Formats: sequence, structure tokens, C-alpha cells
Amino acid sequence: MYFFKELESILETKIPQEKFARFEKFYAEFLKSSCVFEDDFTPKEFTKPSYEGFCHIVAPQNVPKRSNLTTKEGQINLLHAVAHIEYSAVDLALDAAYRFQGLPKEYYADWLRVAEDEVRHFLMIETLLKELGASYGDVAVHNALFEASQKTAGNFVERMAVVPRYLEANGLDATPMILKKLKKLPKNEMLEKIVHSLEIILDEEVEHVRKGDVWFKYGCQKQGLKEDIYFEIIQKYYPRGFLRPNDLNIQARKEAGFSCSELKSMAKKDVC
Repeated sequence: MYFFKELESILETKIPQEKFARFEKFYAEFLKSSCVFEDDFTPKEFTKPSYEGFCHIVAPQNVPKRSNLTTKEGQINLLHAVAHIEYSAVDLALDAAYRFQGLPKEYYADWLRVAEDEVRHFLMIETLLKELGASYGDVAVHNALFEASQKTAGNFVERMAVVPRYLEANGLDATPMILKKLKKLPKNEMLEKIVHSLEIILDEEVEHVRKGDVWFKYGCQKQGLKEDIYFEIIQKYYPRGFLRPNDLNIQARKEAGFSCSELKSMAKKDVC
């Protein structure tokens, strides 16, 4: 099985269950060291997200709100937003392994393992959606994560900075706030299931960000870049990127590899 060619086919697969089945087979071959890494492979530039055919894409500000989480509609909107993040994260992890070549095998092992986690997260959230009578694709979504992968397609260091070390790291900040809100609501079985699922995702996402941190620093070292180029990269793509310093999950970010000096810059105060 050819590594990059098969990843390309998986990334282009439009039906989620088919995508996951193909990935599972491919990943098993990878773990058996049965994949051949092609020389001089040229990756495609994807112009449309794989979910375009079954999701209605709107601007981020037009995605339905999930303010009232005591209602079925609010819970569906929340779960759908999480499912979309996890589905997008599957493609992002696969694309990280597909797009950048000539790296240590450990790099590819890391991002395929992340993809496996993201598939499991998506299926876990999809199960809850189905319990509420909904499916992935029922609620409008935005394509900000896909756009981030497009913008950083030609630059390894920027990809590692933007996707795992910025966008996924933001999830480490946002999820605890959602959990806090959920835990204040009157308890019921569905809310408890949502809390449990989000706690699993939060715990495992720390490791995903840490993998991004490792390979961001690897890229900086290989290219002779100072690691504080991170802030220049984020400013380039997200000029308003660190405007909510009080929401930072300091402990999770430290576990994921962020230095005290970085966290101090983000929080605009000494936090270590």
C-alpha cells in the first residue's frame, strides 16, 4: 500500500463511514509497517472541504447558537458544533501526514494516531446526536478549520503553529468553560453524557496539542528559526488571536508544551 496515494484517496472520500473504514484499514497496514513511502510525491491542493456535500456551510457568525443548553435544540447545536470540529480534525490530522514529506516516521505515526482519536471522538458525539434525533449535517457549519489548512498548506512550521498549537489549543481553553456551564444546569441523563464526552475529548486533546508542539519545535530547529516566531505566525493569520487572556487554560497548555514565557505573553501577566 502506497502511503501518500492512499491518504489522498481517504482525504477525498466524501462519505464519513466510508472514510473511517478506509482509514482503519490503512492505519492497520501502517502499524504493520506495510506502507511504502513514495519518493517525490506531489500533494494536491484541496479547494473544497470533504464535508461540503452533506453540510451547509455559512460564515462563522451565522452558525446557530447553542445558548440554551437545557433545550433539545441547544444540545443538538452544541453537539453538532463539536462533531464538526472533530470531523474537521480528522481531515486536518490526515492532511498533516499527507502534505509534508521527508519527515521522521514518528511524525506520521503521531498524526495518524491523532486521526484515530478524532474519529473516535466524532463517533462518540455522533451517537449522542442520534439519541437526540439528529445527524451530522443537520445544522449549518463554518469552514474556518479547512481554510486554516489551505492557508498553511505550503509551510510546515506555519501548519504546526496554526492548527495544533493555536486552533486546537484554543479548544483547551473553550471546553472547560462549556463544561462549567453544563455542570451548573439541572442534571439529566443527556447532559451527563455530554459532560462525560467533552471531558474525554479535553483530556485527549492535550496530547494532540503536545504533538503539534513537538513538531513545531522540530521544524523551527531544522529551519534555524527562533521558537518565538510562533507569535508572528499567529499575528499573520489571526491578528486578534490573543484578546481573551483570562480564558487561557494555563495548566493544560503547560502540559501541552507551552513555555512560561509564551503563556506570560498570551496572558499579559506572570502565570507560572
